[in-house]
Amino acid sequence: MVAPGLKVLFVGINPGLYSAATGHHFARPGNRFWPALHRAGFTPRQLPPSQQEELLKGGYGITNLVNRGTATAEELEPQEFVKGRRRLAAKVRRYRPRIVAFLGVGAYGHAFECRQAAVGPQAERFEGAEVWVLPNPSGLNANYQLPALVQLFRRLWQRSSLRD
Repeated sequence: MVAPGLKVLFVGINPGLYSAATGHHFARPGNRFWPALHRAGFTPRQLPPSQQEELLKGGYGITNLVNRGTATAEELEPQEFVKGRRRLAAKVRRYRPRIVAFLGVGAYGHAFECRQAAVGPQAERFEGAEVWVLPNPSGLNANYQLPALVQLFRRLWQRSSLRD
């Protein structure tokens, strides 16, 4: 779900089995991506995963670093992250989003060989785009509850809205 000139391209780690089966990003009940997105200001209402195309109208898109569906991201091999980075680089060069937001600190670290990635904006750019790292919104990520996710997503939304 990518289009030219997006404000933000959200990059998930890989589809879980439920999302792979439905064909919708962050589709598993309990995933906090859609509530966080709405509460942070990206959407006027909380979208169900089946309406993910609505994000494009607001200038936002979603893709995955690795396309293979797994029960957990731990099942992915390190080389899959490296290959995913190359595929993503080609996509970012082609579509030119202003910001690329990675949803998962560990996945970003694997793909970019960065052991000390922190949540928030990154100093380096990726194919000309600003880079942000946000926590994985999966319900399995107990380190960040919904209010904390909303706060971090809101910072990104504020940044993405500066140039409107």
